[in-house]
Amino acid sequence: MSVRVVVPGQLRGYTRGRPEVQAEGATVDAVLWDLDRQFPGFRFRVIDEQDRVRRHILLFVGEERREDLHSPVPDGAALQLVGALSGG
Repeated sequence: MSVRVVVPGQLRGYTRGRPEVQAEGATVDAVLWDLDRQFPGFRFRVIDEQDRVRRHILLFVGEERREDLHSPVPDGAALQLVGALSGG
């Protein structure tokens, strides 16, 4: 299943500056593993050592926010990664 992935600015160094890339996978996790295959180190910037989405990253499938890595990603859908703002 082909998925369009929208990459936030802070992760574009891993995608050779590309704001959008294509990946394969039926779930969020499978898409992230395919991105890591294409762009080594990418998944670790999104997922922590406990297999959780890092707190400064938000994931959306279409317009719905997803936190569960097993969430389905329909063929042709967009997975958007958003870098959350933080500060103090």
